[in-house]
Amino acid sequence: MQHARTTRSRRPVATFVSAGVAGAVALVLGLTACASDQGGGVIDTVGAVDFVTPLAIPPLAESTIAANGDRVFDLTAAASSTEFTPGVATDTWGYNGSYLGPTLVAEQGENVKVNVTNELDEVTTVHWHGMHLPAEMDGGPHSVIEPGALWQPEWTIDQPAATLWYHPHPHEQSEQQTENGLAGMFILQDDAEAALNLPRSYGVDDIPVVVQDRRFDDDGQFDIGVRGYIGAIGDEVLVNGTLGPYLEVTTDVVRLRLLNGSTARTYDFGFDDGREFDLIGTDGGLLEAPVAMDGIRLSAGERAEVLVRVTPGETVTLRSNPPELGTSASAAERNAGADTLDVLELRVADSLTSIGATPTALVESERLDADDATVDRSFTLNGTSINNRQMELSRIDETVEAGATEIWTVDNAMPLPHNFHVHGVHFQVLRVGTDEPTAELRGWKDTIYLEPGKRYELIMRFGEYTDADFPYMYHCHMLAHEDDGMMGQFVVVEPGETAGTPPTAHQAQQIDDTAAAGSGPRVLSTGHSTHESD
Repeated sequence: MQHARTTRSRRPVATFVSAGVAGAVALVLGLTACASDQGGGVIDTVGAVDFVTPLAIPPLAESTIAANGDRVFDLTAAASSTEFTPGVATDTWGYNGSYLGPTLVAEQGENVKVNVTNELDEVTTVHWHGMHLPAEMDGGPHSVIEPGALWQPEWTIDQPAATLWYHPHPHEQSEQQTENGLAGMFILQDDAEAALNLPRSYGVDDIPVVVQDRRFDDDGQFDIGVRGYIGAIGDEVLVNGTLGPYLEVTTDVVRLRLLNGSTARTYDFGFDDGREFDLIGTDGGLLEAPVAMDGIRLSAGERAEVLVRVTPGETVTLRSNPPELGTSASAAERNAGADTLDVLELRVADSLTSIGATPTALVESERLDADDATVDRSFTLNGTSINNRQMELSRIDETVEAGATEIWTVDNAMPLPHNFHVHGVHFQVLRVGTDEPTAELRGWKDTIYLEPGKRYELIMRFGEYTDADFPYMYHCHMLAHEDDGMMGQFVVVEPGETAGTPPTAHQAQQIDDTAAAGSGPRVLSTGHSTHESD
């Protein structure tokens, strides 16, 4: 659950009862029975985790500056193995390593290019989650990278400082590839954030915290066979690929960049002693001012930046308490909603470096005005569809004009968990049901949890990248749901322009045999141009 000190308090999970969802209940019960998606029972690891392994800090990705000034990164997706437990090798995938990937860092205004090589035995994609960029560079299911091929997206960073991430997005294979280990953080920086007295020493007082739940079989391999309606449910927590992690803290304030990198599970992050922390940023960047909280709910794909104050010599544990899913108690138990998980131990040094006073004001943020919206759209998530349509690569579902401000009303018509992610844009929350958004939901978002029976009014202003053929996605970010068809496509067009024809997954990128000559990876050329309007 998300809760600010002065605006919310914990409340019990409510049972959702509505005649309007009776059919959905029957459908869900049928799906659950057929798929044996009964979950793994209530999991409680409090006091049971041996925090004996130093937290791994993903390395900063190396980059070069090209002759044209572009910052160039290199990522290679490949299969490997990882010893999460000493002496036990688990088959894993990673970018530039055995599991997960390096942290990419870029500045607002920079042009970036990423050389992505696929050394897997199957197709993949790389989606830049939370990034504003042309649809053809977004890395959705149309941007297929064949085995042995090279994809070279490039774009300009035109958004403020934020904690973003990257992960695979192949059609109907996103859950499996992400479970295998393909994911990494992408940090954006800008002058406004740099001018604030915030922790910024990566790996010292500015810590990436990629949280994932996993389950291991008797041979030490990943096991995704224990499932709830939401998808695979793990009974152990990896942080940056580390089991039983501890972090040695040497400053009196530490900045944690929390990323829910799980494919299904929702967390409610807090601390074992109930201490407050300051929320300073969400998906799209910094808030206008810190918000004092004692817990924050993050569904799959969501991020939060928090400041934690510590005292010399203490030990405190980051914990996930049972998240408020808005479902019945039995549905919560089957879908990881009743679990309590110890996540990361903070071991505080006896002598600390002082950060100094942290800011009480952060950045100015424009509030979008509902009166400026020219289009209202409604999206209902039900079964394995959105608006009674399952994902179809050849169909454009929505057409948006560049620069338009729109209101999207999204509701979860099922008594079970869903969330909602929109590619290529950030939104602000106007209302949750009839309520104004609480403080922690007033920042820019690209992913939001959808409690059953509540309508979420989201306002967004679309950018100027246009392409009538190449679509962006919107979908549930519980990746099993995305894979099963709970996803749609939209294009951003010039005013008055109509939607074109989307490429199929294997037409989106064509192998350039001339460029691929020789022993290096094959080079992918785009099937058509993407442009930014004036």
